[in-house]
Amino acid sequence: MPMDSKDKVVASGNRRFRKSFIHAFTGIKTAILEERHMRVHITAGMIVIICGVFFKVTKVEWLFLIFSIFNVLAFEMINTAIERAVDVATEEFHPYAKKAKDVAAGAVLLAALCSAVIGLIIFIPKLF
Repeated sequence: MPMDSKDKVVASGNRRFRKSFIHAFTGIKTAILEERHMRVHITAGMIVIICGVFFKVTKVEWLFLIFSIFNVLAFEMINTAIERAVDVATEEFHPYAKKAKDVAAGAVLLAALCSAVIGLIIFIPKLF
């Protein structure tokens, strides 16, 4: 039975939707395989999760921890995207290119520092 035009639009939309997920997962895979800092952040996140299980953190504490972990990972991926885009845009040194990379790296640092503070607030009382 042939598809009518409405079914074709839905099928086409589903393919685009599925392709967008494939591209997103490819981006995550690329970041993990090619970016050392991404692997460092993932390792730190896994340690935090293990500590959360060990110290039996509350649901609210889990929310803060999980948000913090994924926030740092997302910022690291944005930083990587900016660095690569700048590298493609210019092969020679340009002060604006350096500033763009430095600002993106600074954003990751702020996210990581915020996450560290949240971790300390949650875990220090559990140690004593």
